[in-house]
Amino acid sequence: MNARIFLETERMYFRQFRADEAKLLFDLDNDPEVMRFISKGQPTALSRIENDILPRFLAYYEKAPPQGFWAAHLRSSEEFIGWFHLRPDKFEPAEMELGYRLKVGAWGRGLATEGSRALVERAFLDWGYEKLSARTLGLNLASRRVMEKAGLRFECEFLWSAEVMPEWSEAERRGVKYGLSRQEFLCIRKPRNP
Repeated sequence: MNARIFLETERMYFRQFRADEAKLLFDLDNDPEVMRFISKGQPTALSRIENDILPRFLAYYEKAPPQGFWAAHLRSSEEFIGWFHLRPDKFEPAEMELGYRLKVGAWGRGLATEGSRALVERAFLDWGYEKLSARTLGLNLASRRVMEKAGLRFECEFLWSAEVMPEWSEAERRGVKYGLSRQEFLCIRKPRNP
């Protein structure tokens, strides 16, 4: 198993990305189904991943408490299945944003929920974050279910700006925000496995 493991769950392990792994992200973002609710199915250019996205991923690893984007692998096969992130929320800087992007082959197996729950637990119990949030398009019912199963609660609806999503209709740009405070988490959490 990889020596740079950052976090383990029952079926996955997370690790930091390396500077030479742009192709992993390109392959993930090249699937129209994966990108359906992100870019209307349009892939992310490899040059953008190499010059902008991956360098930003790597910069997070210098921060403490931990935050950033982590490559997710199946423990059984070590197959790369996508990523999870925990980073400062761009709209509410006092909150940490939870996110995930997984290959289609990993969908419908509870992996997004498993990884999200693990990050929620670490964020509150080990790293001392006070509030987590997550956003998605209102039409993305699968992602909304993951947020709910990870313990986050619906907070509000909002409308993504037409400048941010110029090719999307107003109905398609309707978003939802979910959140969870450390205090709420402590009241509802199940005890850790020994």
